[in-house]
Amino acid sequence: MKPLIVPFLVLAGCLLVTPLRAAEQPGLLKSEFIYETAPFPSCHASTIAETKAGLIAAWFGGTDEKEPDVGIWVSRYESGHWTAPVEAANGVASPTKRYPTWNPVLFQPKTGPLLLFYKVGPNPDRWWGMLLTSADAGKTWSQPRRLPDGIVGPIKNKPVQLANGELLSPSSSEDVGWRVHFERSSDLGQTWTATPPVNDGKKIGTIQPSILFHADGQLQALGRTRQGRIFETWSADEGRTWSEMTLTDLPNPNAGTDAVTLKDGRHLLIYNPVTKGRSPLALAASSDGKVWSAALILENEPGKEFSYPAIIQTRDGLVHLTYTWKRQRIKHAVIDPEKLQLQPLKVENGAQ
Repeated sequence: MKPLIVPFLVLAGCLLVTPLRAAEQPGLLKSEFIYETAPFPSCHASTIAETKAGLIAAWFGGTDEKEPDVGIWVSRYESGHWTAPVEAANGVASPTKRYPTWNPVLFQPKTGPLLLFYKVGPNPDRWWGMLLTSADAGKTWSQPRRLPDGIVGPIKNKPVQLANGELLSPSSSEDVGWRVHFERSSDLGQTWTATPPVNDGKKIGTIQPSILFHADGQLQALGRTRQGRIFETWSADEGRTWSEMTLTDLPNPNAGTDAVTLKDGRHLLIYNPVTKGRSPLALAASSDGKVWSAALILENEPGKEFSYPAIIQTRDGLVHLTYTWKRQRIKHAVIDPEKLQLQPLKVENGAQ
């Protein structure tokens, strides 16, 4: 297979990427739509998890984002195919009142049921957190349970499970500026505590963090901002306190990102490597969370939207990710991280 060569051009503060064809990109094993047709015209904010029975994905779908008919839809990967989407949750409050739903997050703890977090409410300023559980890998679900006041759950990206079994959820709020905080549960979502906001929402306005693990015991969070760059903050005490938030050199067009720490200690970041627009959608890799290399390009059609990615590593070592494809469908890709061929990642004001 030919080496991956990705030319980069820095122009007006943006990182423009011209990729080769996907088939020529080492490590990219498969790219497919989760569904071809569905009972809804628009979709967004996918999430993916691995259960004992296999992969499961979820997203919100309906007429359009913020519309009351938007519900949470789920599909399972069985016998080499994704099942038809099924609505697992919605925002019906009464026979005459229905709210939109938002940003599902699937997570399978080491023990216990599959968790499905989501939000309900008229907008991100006033939504609230909800939780479903499944004891059969997503075939059936519990009755929805509202999270405690002040707790919204993982806001877009998956929680992590610490060595002591606690769940640490990357979260954020938008009612008093864009501010990141972290929520902790020692009983798989029954009770919660939360940190204060890590940032003031003024100097850096940020939401939707992801959490990475480092060999020295530190945690690193990074994610979306309004400042044209991905943010980072670090914790040396398992997420109880965090360092002052700073901006990295990685571009961000005020769009969702996700990241994962692999079993071998490397980190992968899926993001839009520009300061405007939501194309291309790219994968970067790092050994230390600071210096990143270009890995591959998932999508690169100018003027279109490829956004809100989710990324996990499964038991077999492969990496699976899902993302919004033009707000019309959800796409799933499979990556072999051992086959990635990395290139220097050039950014504004120099190259990493």
